[in-house]
Amino acid sequence: MTESGMNVHHVAHLARLELSQAEAAAFQTQLQQVLNYVEKLKEVDISGVEPTAHPFPLENVTRPDEVRESLPHEEALRNAPARSEGLFVVPKIVE
Repeated sequence: MTESGMNVHHVAHLARLELSQAEAAAFQTQLQQVLNYVEKLKEVDISGVEPTAHPFPLENVTRPDEVRESLPHEEALRNAPARSEGLFVVPKIVE
């Protein structure tokens, strides 16, 4: 059995999956293709490339936390399926 074949059976065992021989063979082929591609990537010269955690710069896209006018109380409750004394009524979920 090849290394990728052993890996397929090992991962299936860890995941508590029962694979037929046909499924295991198909996954073995796919895994071998992935491993071959990884080996091919190792051939690329990356000597001048700095390591990155993300391919694009990340920016904080949240708005500032500022006090501003909010939705009027009645409008907020307008589509509520149930309300009582100006509050939303929701089903009890704790016994």
